[in-house]
Amino acid sequence: MITIYHKTTCSTSRKVLQMIREAGFDPQVIDYMTTGWTRAQLLGLLAAADLTPAQVLRVKGTDAAARGLIGADADTILAAMVETPILVERPIVCGPGGVRLCRPVELVAETFAR
Repeated sequence: MITIYHKTTCSTSRKVLQMIREAGFDPQVIDYMTTGWTRAQLLGLLAAADLTPAQVLRVKGTDAAARGLIGADADTILAAMVETPILVERPIVCGPGGVRLCRPVELVAETFAR
């Protein structure tokens, strides 16, 4: 099972979704902009991907800098991500090979391994 945390208007996210499908998978697609995040969910994904909140903070196209999130502590960043889902960089993909923030898009192949 492959799961992609997807933003439909993001070209990178759409490209990764296409790559998953072209690899023969029928992924579970979660539009996190609609469903949002929970703190526990984000913590679990970050731990599985061995990433920190600062590493998945989306700055481009967001108000992260204006909020003072660049260089902020993990709890502050996580709280902002739960409140404002667009602050999470995308796409995040979970699969048999692990969890990856798929930037660059080629990292998605690591999630296919069985």
